Amino acid sequence: MAPSIRLITLSILFLSPIFSLGFSPESPTDRHILVLVDDLAIKSSHSIFFKTLTDRGFDLDFKLAHDPKLALQRYGQYLYDGLILFAPSVDNLGGSLDLSAILDFVDSGHDLILAADTTTSDLIRDIAADCGVDFDEDLGALVIDHTSYAVSKTDSDHTLIVSDDVIDSKVILGEKKLEAPVLFRGIAHSLNPANSLVLKVLSASPSAYSANPKADLSSPPALIGSSISLVSVVQARNNARVLISGSLDLFSNKFFKSPVKKFGSSVEHAKSGNEQFVSELSKWVFHERGHLKAVNVQHQKVGETFEPAMYRITDHLEYSVEIYEWTGKDWKPYIADDVQVQFYMMSPYVLKTLSHDNQVWIKDYILFRSKFLTFMVFSNLK
Repeated sequence: MAPSIRLITLSILFLSPIFSLGFSPESPTDRHILVLVDDLAIKSSHSIFFKTLTDRGFDLDFKLAHDPKLALQRYGQYLYDGLILFAPSVDNLGGSLDLSAILDFVDSGHDLILAADTTTSDLIRDIAADCGVDFDEDLGALVIDHTSYAVSKTDSDHTLIVSDDVIDSKVILGEKKLEAPVLFRGIAHSLNPANSLVLKVLSASPSAYSANPKADLSSPPALIGSSISLVSVVQARNNARVLISGSLDLFSNKFFKSPVKKFGSSVEHAKSGNEQFVSELSKWVFHERGHLKAVNVQHQKVGETFEPAMYRITDHLEYSVEIYEWTGKDWKPYIADDVQVQFYMMSPYVLKTLSHDNQVWIKDYILFRSKFLTFMVFSNLK
């Protein structure tokens, strides 16, 4: 998983997945989400997805994307904790919202779910691009797959595809394996290789490609095979999380309840895996899972109880930290075997794995260099 970075007190830098001092264990689901749609019918056609959120304690505020009274903040304070943008066709947002306002919202540490389709405007493409996701430039293109498509009486161009190629991460998708493949109809995107914080969560099959199903191919498609991402996520350096889907239908009641049978397979599932996939993914996006906090950070010379103003060569120092993970209900000690501490001066020169007693992570080390030190703690939560 790509690392995320957050600077907190005492010159201690914590890496992936997310360490925060601002997440409230008292009311973790007491969050206000703005839902922008280009058609209020989406509130009904995607009601199951929205209900999964309200059932988990989220307060959803539905508004048309072109509402002239739209605002994300008032008097310098943000009104919402997250944004769901289900308005792929909107060229201009209403009120004080525009590209900069959306990006500032994410840059300030807030979360975003964005869904696209064949009507996707330049505005939505620009938001995605700033998050490290590039949609196919062919405005008429859809993901087509002539081997991994859903058997359907109405889909003759093989744009209703089936995928179970999901990221191997219990943190992002939960402990339970997908019970059925995911249905997808929409546009392809690729990940910007310069952005190390964006990850593919749902990928197309090796036989897929992106093209206009109503036109003959005159040249090789720009996006082909497993390089096509269908759904991606971003863990930003400021703790914001972003989900980008090339399909608005992915979240729809129709896809949630639809039976699915992959071409060439004898197995037919009574219900697609869309609801499970989207629900579990949204838990990660809104910090209900994969959220760590570090407390009681201490470092001192062995045998002493106070933090010294400086260390000298050959000093035997001890570093300890308590790390907790949010379970969705409360904080539990985070147990893993890959938590490491790194000693920095101008550049890193010591990397040590921390041992633990199921709560406190600790490491002894004898210094062979002096001057200023920065401690960095790493964990690769998967």
